[in-house]
Amino acid sequence: MNQLVSSQLDMDRLDYLKRDSFYTGVPEGNINSERIITMLHVVQDQLVVEEKGIYSVEKFLVARRLMYWQVYLHKTGVAAEQLLIRVLQRAKELISEGKPLECSPAFSYFLHNKVQEENFDTSVLQTFSRLDDYDLVSAMKTWLDHPDFVLRNLCEMLLNRQLLKVKFKKKPVPSIKLAKYKLKIQQKYNITEDEASYFVFSGKVHNVAYTSGTDKILLLHSNGKISDVAKASDQLNLKALSIPVTKYYICYPKTKD
Repeated sequence: MNQLVSSQLDMDRLDYLKRDSFYTGVPEGNINSERIITMLHVVQDQLVVEEKGIYSVEKFLVARRLMYWQVYLHKTGVAAEQLLIRVLQRAKELISEGKPLECSPAFSYFLHNKVQEENFDTSVLQTFSRLDDYDLVSAMKTWLDHPDFVLRNLCEMLLNRQLLKVKFKKKPVPSIKLAKYKLKIQQKYNITEDEASYFVFSGKVHNVAYTSGTDKILLLHSNGKISDVAKASDQLNLKALSIPVTKYYICYPKTKD
């Protein structure tokens, strides 16, 4: 049951790949989940796939890798996510300085309090359960008129979908290049280096389609033997999918000049 709920071949992954493929229009994520489910068996208290279902599993792993690079880790998604993170960071910074921000009670609780293991209880969960997209969006709409330059512009960029430009690199972004972009923003808007850091920053994304560790996808052969799908597959690509891939990125505002 645990493997069905949370593993490298769980029902959640079989569901969201097909669902996201349909709604995003990316056909590479369309997998034959029905056949994979039909091929599932339990042997020695482990979830296994019949040997003849190996090609469906191979397609599932390849599809997951493609969906991550084309959808989940797409530069537009990365830019929007990082903007939202920085909206929350700036909001908490202003709150810590004693500057009031208008928002819902549930949202205000997490802006004013630092939730850690020692103060985590059921009240935190209850408050968190009252949070949804409407709390954040309505707050950001209110903050469009806030006097703070950073918060106001971050909210405007996110709400109006004027996202940061994202460039992916194979190597970490040099600090000199990052400083150059920051200086340009500082001079253009007359802001400090710390404030410019909200608009110019670097980071990295990580993707591995299959991990050959304790949580393996197991194949049941006709002779009763069980093996790791990566070793049983005749595709060299499947072994390559178990190698972690890291891409580095730099984000900065789009300018006409």
